[in-house]
Amino acid sequence: MIYKGSVIKYGDNVDTDVIIPARYLNTSDHAELASHCMEDIDTTFVSRVKQGDIMVAGQNFGCGSSREHAPIAIKASGISLVIAKSFARIFYRNSINIGLAIVECPEAAEAIAEGNTVEADLDNGIIRDLTTGREYTTEPFPEFIQKIIENGGLMASIAK
Repeated sequence: MIYKGSVIKYGDNVDTDVIIPARYLNTSDHAELASHCMEDIDTTFVSRVKQGDIMVAGQNFGCGSSREHAPIAIKASGISLVIAKSFARIFYRNSINIGLAIVECPEAAEAIAEGNTVEADLDNGIIRDLTTGREYTTEPFPEFIQKIIENGGLMASIAK
């Protein structure tokens, strides 16, 4: 699985309430959730995110509630991959379950800047910042996680 896109970057402790504010949790419509993604932390996110973009963040990304709405909103907004220093545990699992690729790589998350172009080969655990030429290594996705993400989430994988 290879991902390539422009980076949108956030800091530490981005919680699920700013990823998708609670006032929008009365819908399960993915497009509606995406239209409000990150609006309480970044009012420009929805207007500038493009299909395939890569989100980079600091420590403890996705902390807060256990709701699946947060990774759904990110994925539906067009983000193809999230790279962070670390993730809240339940956010990490929810992301995999809904088919959003996420990877912990503290070195990459620290060094990669907003607007850079990044290519990530998660089968081999290589993240390349094409803007700076720097390369980072991370654990490749295990085969079962690759299949879940390729199939669009856990339930879609079970159905196949």
